[in-house]
This record gives sequence, structure tokens and C-alpha cells, in this order.
Amino acid sequence: MSTLDPRETRSTDAREADQLAQLKAQLAPDAASQITSLADLAKLPVLRKSELSKAQAANPPFGGIATKGITRLFQSPGPIYEPGGQGADWWRFASALRAAGIGAGDVVQNTFSYHFTPAGAMFESAAISVGAQVFAAGPGQTELQVRAAADLGVTAYAGTPDYLGAILTKADEMGADLSQITKALVSGGPLFPAVRQAYTDRGIHCLQCYGTADVGNIAFETTADAPMVIDEGVLVEIVTPGTGDPVPAGDIGEVVVTPLNPDYPLIRFATGDLSAIVPFVSDCGRTNQRLAGWKGRADQATKIKGMFVRPEQVADLVARMPTVARARVEVTHDGQRDEMTVKLETQETDATSFEAITSEVLKLHATIHLVAPGQLPRDGVVIADLR
Repeated sequence: MSTLDPRETRSTDAREADQLAQLKAQLAPDAASQITSLADLAKLPVLRKSELSKAQAANPPFGGIATKGITRLFQSPGPIYEPGGQGADWWRFASALRAAGIGAGDVVQNTFSYHFTPAGAMFESAAISVGAQVFAAGPGQTELQVRAAADLGVTAYAGTPDYLGAILTKADEMGADLSQITKALVSGGPLFPAVRQAYTDRGIHCLQCYGTADVGNIAFETTADAPMVIDEGVLVEIVTPGTGDPVPAGDIGEVVVTPLNPDYPLIRFATGDLSAIVPFVSDCGRTNQRLAGWKGRADQATKIKGMFVRPEQVADLVARMPTVARARVEVTHDGQRDEMTVKLETQETDATSFEAITSEVLKLHATIHLVAPGQLPRDGVVIADLR
């Protein structure tokens, strides 16, 4: 049986005509009147996360964006609130799972978080829609993860790129056989070549996908190391960062996404990620445009262990620490996992006194490093991604 959705193999003209009709149906009449082609989408304003957060604060919970059929409510750091609908594969990650070969007969260990953010629900609904069974593991408790994977006959993994390695390492320590895991779909962080190769060496076919809590699936790999194919349920533009102006094809710019979802019609949502549309012909049969993958951030918001840390959170952290003048978050990668260090300018000498509030505000564990006043660079950088 083919793993392709018929929409994935259609002609460019057929795709654009269908997507244009869907787009106009979810626009307000005055906006729809401006749109005669998908290129006209650039006439509409870009919606940025900071603007969405302010709109939600003024008009909770979703900033006045009309919603229907909403059955789930989520909160991501910021805070930003996201809805979830009851339809099968509401966030459209099934296409990514199928590309990774995951479907009927598989048992998927879903280690994405089910707490506050929608990632767990996103991948669970997608796995069920392709006929797989789901072990709703969530992150953490690695020894129990290993035991459950062995007992339940898990064949596929869904989660961040690093955590699969942690599970496999723990299995080796325990003498547990997890060789039945042969497939993986990862997201929430970079899949470094050495990490992918380590999984390949264990007989695990690992592909990655790209999405956000706000818009769901955006693009996904169909072949390892090849450009990602854009999902059929979204419109993707690449614009000059800080503007809504599309860049020439092939140039790197900010990813702006319009999901074709009348339940929650976000229009021209700026992800803050950098990428490019690239020409690529794959023998997988999918004909949609390809995305070059993650090329950095248009702003300083940075994804660490699957969670975004934003400049607004760093400012909040400093505001809650009367003896701290400045803070700087630095992100590194040790070959297996992300590591976060928070440098604080202060005359204090006890780093442990700042650990609890740092974890509360940034939602992640960090190593605290205290520096003397005036020692942090005055370069405007509050989140430095050193990976």
C-alpha cells in the first residue's frame, strides 16, 4: 500500500488552485477580496509571536482569532496559548510519520511532553490516525522508558533527537534489548549528522520533521539529509526578517506560515526561524516545494531540548532577581544533548540560590554561572546559540 497522500503527488497548478480556495474560505471578506493568487498573500500583514502574545493578553485566550471545534487548550512559554481540535490528525503530522515508515502494526513510544504544550497530543493523534498504537510516555524517567519499550514491543520512537540516545544508552547499561526499535521521527531540536549516524548504526531509520505549537506540521524529511518537503496543509513563505516581504527563491529568510485550518485561521504567522525554499527532485514521488531545513533564528528565541526560550523570559528572570544586573543564556551541545548555561551579572557568590527561580521562569534546568558586574558583553545578545 502506498504511503503517499494523493495530494502529495498532484501538479503545481492543481495544488495552487486548491490551496487558494482553502485560503480565501478562511479569510475575512475584506482580506479575501485582495487575494487572486497565492502570491497575493504577501499583501496581508505578518503576525509575530510577540504580537500574538499581546493580543491574547488583551483578548484571552486566543487574541480574538475566531476558533471553532476546539477541544484542547495549551500554554507554551511566553506565555502563548494554543488550541487543539478534535479532528483526526488535527496538526497534520501523519504525513511525517508515513514518510518515516510508521503505520499500522507499529507501537510508537511518544516521548514528547503531554504537559502544558501540545507536542504530545500532536504526535499521538497523528500516530493513531496512521493506525499505530501509542505508548504515551512523555519525557523523563529513562529507566522506566527502557522497561516499557521492551515490555510493550515498541517499534518506533517519537521525541526530541537527543532523548532517543539517552534511552538506548540506558538500555545498554541495563542489558535490555531494544533492537525492535527500527524507526524514529524526531523534532524539537537539531538532528546532528553524528547523532543520526549513531542511530543508523543501530538499525534505526531516523527522519526529522519541523513544526511549531502554533501551526502544527510545516515540513518533513522523506529521505535522510535531503531537504524537507512542505506539508500539504500549509502555505510557506520565506521573507526578509522583520518584514513581510518575500525573498527571491533560494535566499535564506524568515519562515512565515499560513496553516489551511479554518478551526484556527492564523494568517502569515512568523515562526522566527530562518530557512530557504530549494529546488530538489526526490524519487519519493512528492511534488511540493522543499525547505532547506533550519538555518538559524530571525530573532533570539532559541529551541532548547524541544522548548523555546525567549528574550522576554530572560528579561523576566532579571526582573525577579534584585541583585542581578544582566543575564545571558548560552546553549551548547555535547554530542548527545543540549546544555544550557545561564550567566548572571551579580556580586552574589552562591549560584545555587538562583537555580529554582531560573528553572521556574525558563522552564528548563540550567547550569548557573555567576560573573562580576560589567563582565557580560554589551552586544545586545541575551540568548547565544553556540551549538
